[in-house]
Amino acid sequence: MSIINEFLNYINTSLNQDCKLRNDGILEIQLTNKSLYDNILLLRDDHKTRCKILTDVFAVDYPDRDLRFELLYMLISIYYNIRICCKVSLNKGDHVPSITQIFSTAEWFEREVFDMYGIIFDNHPDLRRILTDYGFHGHPMLKDFPLSGYTEVKYDVATQSVIYQPVNLSQDFRNFDFLSPWKGQK
Repeated sequence: MSIINEFLNYINTSLNQDCKLRNDGILEIQLTNKSLYDNILLLRDDHKTRCKILTDVFAVDYPDRDLRFELLYMLISIYYNIRICCKVSLNKGDHVPSITQIFSTAEWFEREVFDMYGIIFDNHPDLRRILTDYGFHGHPMLKDFPLSGYTEVKYDVATQSVIYQPVNLSQDFRNFDFLSPWKGQK
């Protein structure tokens, strides 16, 4: 039996989760919000998994699904040369346990997911925006966020300060209303 199959069987039995091998050679585990912290901890500390590196945490927005968000944690076991993708499906407004106590690298990844998608990580040591401006409203990676945003930020030479003003994209014979987003036909 190959190492990857042994690894797969061990995860299926020890985590009691459905683990499968993707076509690209990455193991994929679907976790629940409540089991996330304990399972990530087990994957890191168990001598038969040894997933010591967290390479990324990111989210995907699926507005048409019942569980709108999919949160993905990418782990590597250098010892076994195996990559694992842990997925968690969430509703809008669901909180997720922070894994910064397990992997310190998760701190900035979780801040980015919070900033871009609005997903809140409980017990995060410093959950604040990391990529957008402090006064920014909304979360720009959401599929229903307007492409041009809600406000325009620019530097005013006369006042020598940064000013915020509503986005105005009027063209001859056209005016854009950002409060009623366009909906495509299904």
